[in-house]
Amino acid sequence: MAVPAYHESLPYIDSEPTPQALSAARALISAEQQTFSPPPPSKDQDQDREPSFSPAITAEFTRLASKQPSQVLDLSRYEAQEIPTQSSSKDIDALRNPLSNAFVSSSYLSSRAQNLKLLDAHGRNAWLLANYHLEDQLRSLERDLADTKRDIDLVNAARAARQNDVKAEMQGLEQNWRAGVGRVLETEIAVQELKEQIRQELRNNANAAGNPTQ
Repeated sequence: MAVPAYHESLPYIDSEPTPQALSAARALISAEQQTFSPPPPSKDQDQDREPSFSPAITAEFTRLASKQPSQVLDLSRYEAQEIPTQSSSKDIDALRNPLSNAFVSSSYLSSRAQNLKLLDAHGRNAWLLANYHLEDQLRSLERDLADTKRDIDLVNAARAARQNDVKAEMQGLEQNWRAGVGRVLETEIAVQELKEQIRQELRNNANAAGNPTQ
């Protein structure tokens, strides 16, 4: 199993790159990316697919597009019901709708009265308790945030200390590497010059052998 390599920057040792260096690096990255085929688009990032909505949402979009006002809720069931006339009081179908609305209105008013009674008895304490829990959650989040910031500061301080401890060694290694690369280049140049001198000497010898002096 291959072990992944982690590359950490050295902001406390390395100097900031110049704009020219950044442009050159971006050009190299762009050129390298051209050699690879683009990855296939994922389903989550596919921008061409058509969105699907429920019929209710589609109807609401249609209403908004036509600039029609929204439908007002029918509150007549919560209002006082008209007493049927004496002629229609014997018709069951005529009494069915007022009776159904009366049941709805009675249930609503009963539930509303119970809620108001509970609110009057326990609303203040429940509100204060809810605020207490929210404040406790806020304090907990603030503590977590402070702890995280402190951990970040400690990590950055440790990184700065470790990099500063090896700064001189890293700079010495870099100078030695640069000097080594320079010596390698100088050696290669000297080798090429020596080869050229050998070739020239061989050509001169060949010319002297082909044209002996009288």
